[in-house]
Amino acid sequence: MRHVEQISNKQKAAILLISLGPEVAANVYKHLREDEIEQLTLEIATVRKVDSDDRTNILQEFHDLAIAEEYIAQGGIEYAKEVLQKALGSERALSILEKLTATLQVRPFEFARKANAAQILNFLQNEHPQTIAVILAHLEPEKKGEVLKRLPETLQAEVVLRLSNLDHVAPELIAEVDRVLKNELAALGTVEQASLGGVQPVAEMLNVMDKNTETSIMSRIEEKDPILAEEIRKLMFVFEDIVKIDDRGIQTLLKEIPNDKLLLALKTAPAEIKEKIFKNISQRAANLLKDDLSNMGPARLSDVEAAQVEIVNVARRLEGEGKILIARGSSEDSLV
Repeated sequence: MRHVEQISNKQKAAILLISLGPEVAANVYKHLREDEIEQLTLEIATVRKVDSDDRTNILQEFHDLAIAEEYIAQGGIEYAKEVLQKALGSERALSILEKLTATLQVRPFEFARKANAAQILNFLQNEHPQTIAVILAHLEPEKKGEVLKRLPETLQAEVVLRLSNLDHVAPELIAEVDRVLKNELAALGTVEQASLGGVQPVAEMLNVMDKNTETSIMSRIEEKDPILAEEIRKLMFVFEDIVKIDDRGIQTLLKEIPNDKLLLALKTAPAEIKEKIFKNISQRAANLLKDDLSNMGPARLSDVEAAQVEIVNVARRLEGEGKILIARGSSEDSLV
C-alpha cells in the first residue's frame, strides 16, 4: 500500500473529487481551464480502488490547506503560522504552510483589494484608460463599481469598453503596471493569471451598481459599441427582468422576500412586474398588496432602488442554486 505522500497532487485531486461526489465535482470543473479538466478527468478515470485511510488523509490535507489559505488571506503567512501552530503543533503547521507556499503567489494589485474606492481613485484617475481597465479587472465586482462610478463621466465608458474587450493580457504588461504602482504604494504583487476582463465581469460589476450610474454607463456604451452593449445586457439581471422568471420561479422568489421590501420595490415598478407578482400570490394577498400600494406615502428613491437591488440579489442567488430559471438576452431567447 502506498503512503499518502507518494500519491501525486493530480491523483490526490482526483480522489478528492470522487470523495466529494459528482455535484461538487461539477461545480469545481466550472472553475478550471480546459487543459486542467482534461488532465483531472484522465486521473479520475484511472482511479480504481482507494484505501480508506488514504481517502481520509487526503480529505484532511485538503481541509488543512483550505484553512491555512484562509488564515493567510486574513493576516498573512506569519498570522497563519501562529494560529496553525497553536491548533496543530509546530511540525504539522510548518508542513501545511510549506505545501501551500510552494505554489502560492501574491496576486497582482493586492494593494487595490485592501484599499477603499476613494484611495484607489487617487492613483487611477490620471492613468490611461487601458491601465485602469487592467487594474479593475483584478477587483471584486462591488469594488469595480465603486471605483468606476467615481471616475469622470467622460472616462467611465472608455474604461468599460476597454475592460469588456480585455481577453488575454501579457503577464509582462501586468507586472509592469503593478511595478509602477507598487513603487508609489509599497505594495507587492506577482503575476500568475493573465486571463482577465471580458463581458461577464462587466455585467457582474454593473449589476451591483446603483441604477443611475449603470444606466449612464450603458447609454454611452450603446453609442460607441451597440453590439457590446447587447452582449453585456444579455448577461445582466436587473429588477425589470423579473418578468423573465417563470411563475414557479416567482413563487419561489416571493417566499424569500419580506413584505415590506416587496411593497417598497413595487412602488416604482412597471405595470407588467406588478401584474407578474399579483398573478403568483393569492387573490386576497394581491388585493391587500394593491391596497397597501395605493395608500403608501412618499418614499426615498434610494430606498426603493435598494429594495429592488435586494430582490435582484435574492433572484441571482436562487438562480445560482438552481432553484429558479431566468430567461436572458432578447425576447426571442425564451425558456423551453
